[in-house]
Amino acid sequence: MVPVPWADPVDFRAFGDLGGRATAPMKYFVYCRKSSEAEDRQALSIESQRRELERTFSTIPEVEIVEWIEEAWSAKAPGRTAFDAMVHRIEQGEAGGIIAWAPDRLARNSVDGGRIIYLLDRGILTDLKFSTYTFANNSQGKFMLNIMFGQSKYYSDALSDNVRRGNRTKLENGWLPGRAPVGYLNDPVTRTIVRDPERFPLVERMFTLFLSEPHSVKQIATMARSEWGMTTPRGRRSGGRPIVLSTVYKIFANPFYAGQIIRRGSVYAGQQEAIITLAQFDRVQEILGRPGRPRPKTHHFPFTGMIRCGACRSMVTAERKVNAYGSEYVYYRCSRRSFGPRCSERSIEARALERQIIQFLARVSLPKAFLDWGRAVLADDHIEQALRADVERQSRTKAIKDIDRQLTELTGLRVRELIEDAEFIALRHDLEQRRARLRELVLDPVETLGTSRLFEDADLFSKQAVNLFLTGDIPTRKMVLEITTSDFSLKDKKVSLQAAKPFSLVAKNDEFLLGCTPGEDAGTFDASSCALRMNGHGDDAQSRPPTPPCPSRTELARLLDAELQDPECRERLRRARVLLEDQGFLDAA
Repeated sequence: MVPVPWADPVDFRAFGDLGGRATAPMKYFVYCRKSSEAEDRQALSIESQRRELERTFSTIPEVEIVEWIEEAWSAKAPGRTAFDAMVHRIEQGEAGGIIAWAPDRLARNSVDGGRIIYLLDRGILTDLKFSTYTFANNSQGKFMLNIMFGQSKYYSDALSDNVRRGNRTKLENGWLPGRAPVGYLNDPVTRTIVRDPERFPLVERMFTLFLSEPHSVKQIATMARSEWGMTTPRGRRSGGRPIVLSTVYKIFANPFYAGQIIRRGSVYAGQQEAIITLAQFDRVQEILGRPGRPRPKTHHFPFTGMIRCGACRSMVTAERKVNAYGSEYVYYRCSRRSFGPRCSERSIEARALERQIIQFLARVSLPKAFLDWGRAVLADDHIEQALRADVERQSRTKAIKDIDRQLTELTGLRVRELIEDAEFIALRHDLEQRRARLRELVLDPVETLGTSRLFEDADLFSKQAVNLFLTGDIPTRKMVLEITTSDFSLKDKKVSLQAAKPFSLVAKNDEFLLGCTPGEDAGTFDASSCALRMNGHGDDAQSRPPTPPCPSRTELARLLDAELQDPECRERLRRARVLLEDQGFLDAA
């Protein structure tokens, strides 16, 4: 048999690709993605995706893996760093295919999905491989892939709509969606917000210290971190660290602690336990935004920042002095010494200043005769006060209903596009703020108290004012003065203190109230029994000033009721009650 020449073994590699099939493996990027958001709670973790892809594709000879790319980022919006870098490298020719666990790992938005389809159309991207889906690079395969990308986007959009609807319902019910602020905890059982037993009292203490005004925000943050050991709530990825200054600023600026929730320009009445009132929250904002208020920096003095010089009206500051024997003294002086004409007012030693303050506090204390008379007068007016309080409550309730009607009409105007969106938001915010304040007045137990109860609160605080001042720390002493005084000046080493409501009534009329007793008809005062037995007025008749005529019972009743019903007076009594509870003189209600 004659051998056939071409029957000898032939190396077909010399002829190249004769069968139309690639002889070299194709290069792929492997992309694994996991988002911590709700859209991917049912998806495999990155480690699980990688293990599944290794088991499926690592043994296929036609597949050459260039690099494993992992990314923990949501795909519902474009802008993923690792994904964009991978697409750019594919356009540069480093690989021709992508391997992923499922199509929704590559895209959940129209932009990234369109980029994948366009790369396939241009032939730059030639193949896609998935563990859960078989892709063919033809017209039908790209059509099905486009549908799967669209389905992923629809799922993400529908999930966002459901979340927004749930958040709106939660806000309308008075609960904050998302993580609770410092001082509160999310209750996973009731899906509400409850007080944090560890941090709620600390946040409450922070507001109390700041409202007493001897402390700056930085000092409170340092105290919370160093002395109290306060930390942020521990979460899955963060928390458990010492509280920082920026967090304290956020606490003081958050109306959530006053019982309000503000979201997208709307105000909602929160159901959580409030730490402060709206009036106190407004006060905090005033202190935060007030420029030029002298505050203690290195040393802590009880009266700096609240005394003015009686000559030039500049603020009075304090400084420490040490004599030749090593004894230390604190002096208060006018701060107008470093610029302009030097103030001629002399300094006063702290102990001399405190003695005059104690004399003032003793002077504004309510005398027993005045207390007995006040109780007798107010007892007669108790029924009238109850009726008036009920009328005020009904008036406020009616005003709240009127605001609800205005909000409904305002929403109708916006729906019919009769007003612009910006105007709608501004008007709605104003109405909701007014409604929140009216609701607080209706529900506030202090606002519902009659004059009799407020009178008793003033009596209780006045009896303990001197004791609180003598035994209290710097914040306590300062708060006592803020409650009892409205103007504090110093001139010629003499303290001038203007008593604040409700103590101003006694300060104005003490010359006839101290020692006065009601007449027999209980309608007038016995002027002959009036005596000045305090503050330097001794028994010597020559040292006493002329006794002024006593006002009528009706006039004094009107003055007392007007002062105790004043909003500023009620706020002072509220702070006095908090101070008495904090110092153990009164059981917390």
